[in-house]
Amino acid sequence: MPDEDEVRRLSRRMAGIVGANPGLRDDTDDACQTAWLEFLCRQPVLKGPNNLAGWLTTVARRHALRAVEKRSQVTFADNAQLETHKPAESPEKHALAGELAAALWRAVEQFPERHRRMVFLLAHYPELRHDQLAAELGVATSSVSKIRQRCLTALRRRLESEGFSYP
Repeated sequence: MPDEDEVRRLSRRMAGIVGANPGLRDDTDDACQTAWLEFLCRQPVLKGPNNLAGWLTTVARRHALRAVEKRSQVTFADNAQLETHKPAESPEKHALAGELAAALWRAVEQFPERHRRMVFLLAHYPELRHDQLAAELGVATSSVSKIRQRCLTALRRRLESEGFSYP
């Protein structure tokens, strides 16, 4: 294992050689660090003491080339994709949605246990069928629609009483 002065000397040499290529300059530092990490992890068998510089430089150059190659594989959106892309939600809408969610769950906490469970299942497992909901709630399948309707009506009323309106 080289000492600190040798590590600095080899690092400068490696960075100078890899960075000499204008296309690799942006990736030189990362590539050199990765080469050192690879050296420490793999402990390659080198035939001579002077071969370490060549090995490190080769590994760093290959990592820099891979980084450039990855960046060149990025695909850009065309105008048709940009037109169909939704703009980011405004901070105001995001904050209002958070307040509504908090108010919704505060209202649900006041429900009887069966109704709380129904709202929880509807919110987190919307794919459940009526028979599955009935089994989870311990009620007849024919009762699921009525309980669901009562829960949603009560929830809407409580939210409206807190100032939230249904769109």
